[in-house]
Amino acid sequence: MIDLSQKDLEQLEEKGISKEKVAAQIETFKAGIPFVKLVKAAVVSDGILRFSNEEQNEIIQYFENFRGGLELLKFVPASGAASRMFKAMFNFLDAYDSSKETLSEYIYRTGDKAVKRFTENMSRLPFYKLIMDRISGKAKNKDEEAYLFVQEMLMSDGLNFGFYPKGLLPFHKYSSTSATPFQEHLKEAALYAKTDGEANLHFTISEQHDEMFRREHLAVSPNVAKATNTEFKISYSNQKPSTDTIAVDMENNPFKNSDGSILFRPGGHGALIENLNDQDADVIFIKNIDNVVIDENLETVANSKKMLAGVLLKAQTKAFEYAKTLESDSVSSQQIEEIKIFLENELNVRFSGSYASKSLEEQLSILKDSINRPIRVCGMVKNEGEPGGGPFWISDADGNVSLQIIESAQIDLSHEQQAATLKNSTHFNPVDLICGIRNYKGEKYNLLDFVDAKQGFITEKTKEGKELKALELPGLWNGAMAFWNTIFVEVPLVTFNPVKTVNDLLKPTHQA
Repeated sequence: MIDLSQKDLEQLEEKGISKEKVAAQIETFKAGIPFVKLVKAAVVSDGILRFSNEEQNEIIQYFENFRGGLELLKFVPASGAASRMFKAMFNFLDAYDSSKETLSEYIYRTGDKAVKRFTENMSRLPFYKLIMDRISGKAKNKDEEAYLFVQEMLMSDGLNFGFYPKGLLPFHKYSSTSATPFQEHLKEAALYAKTDGEANLHFTISEQHDEMFRREHLAVSPNVAKATNTEFKISYSNQKPSTDTIAVDMENNPFKNSDGSILFRPGGHGALIENLNDQDADVIFIKNIDNVVIDENLETVANSKKMLAGVLLKAQTKAFEYAKTLESDSVSSQQIEEIKIFLENELNVRFSGSYASKSLEEQLSILKDSINRPIRVCGMVKNEGEPGGGPFWISDADGNVSLQIIESAQIDLSHEQQAATLKNSTHFNPVDLICGIRNYKGEKYNLLDFVDAKQGFITEKTKEGKELKALELPGLWNGAMAFWNTIFVEVPLVTFNPVKTVNDLLKPTHQA
């Protein structure tokens, strides 16, 4: 057991973290987290479903037929701050002086393509007029105007967008108004997450942004409610302090701050499995806050979501029937084989080579364990070279094969065959999930029982000039859902429009 002082124990108690949890995390640092072993990329017809237009319409109709009797929820991870979005612009403010060089000289000298694109296209940004009105008459020339524009956009005595949560920035400019991602998510929810005129949404946000979200909620939801004839029930939660992870020094001892306290760091988006576990609904739609579309693409996105929800409901209906069958006293060998085929073909479950030689009782136990799990249906888009995770068949230390969403950081890229498998992947994870979190009796699963703790990340950082190791929890749609039953479905590229940098707002998909 680790040696903790009375002060350390008080700190743990305050955060709601047990001594055992800290000890387990330190053991993880000592053992290291092994790379994931890719077996092959999931592709269409081997891990990814692709439906014709006719099939999609039939599945959408299936969802619509059952929708009235379902509890639906839209779950939106929204704690991301916009500071990273503006990284290049903050650098520009530090590095450029219009009294010493022209803007074109600066761009030529630094090769800064981001600033070039931004300054050449500022007029297409959704907040262009707002900022120009605020800096009107202050600039001597166009170069100084560009600098003042960025300054007004980011600094605390201006609009302070650098501090904003991403979800509350103006993303889309319509004829007389602009819309934030928060507002766009409400419009979407009205199309596919509404039952009896009511749509439930849950946003996970940073504590420092609580008040800002509530203000936006009051400002925009009445108008969207009126336009879409929807009553919005909106709830919020923050990442729990108990999901923070301990940082260690290079000898794997707790890293101490200058005041003697232990350094804990946020556990990453994987911590949100706790927030998700606090929710309950028949169908939960998950989508990141910055992935929104302009009005003209709303219907396509809504149909894609309904199609994924229909796939979930169809699979779940069968899974529930079979789960019930497995509980009965007399299950025939024919039924056992039928259930096994369903699990393999429709829920992508893979059984070990020793399954066939096991007794009937052992086979029943394996089938029960395999079928009584939460189900996730994940949209996958064709890979257009975006960085990030993708769908793969992987093998664990015991040789068990499963379908997972894997990030490139989890893969040993120095291993030729693993790097080649990554390169051969055809699809990309846009974070587009539909979740079924209840069993056949209607009881909610404890989602924390289905996390693979071995799929976290260890990274090296520095604090106050000292090196440390940090632990990121298994990602929400990666290791945190590793032991769910998984279905991947190809969805249109238009459903994936994340805004990672401010220049992404210049893409056609964000120009209304």
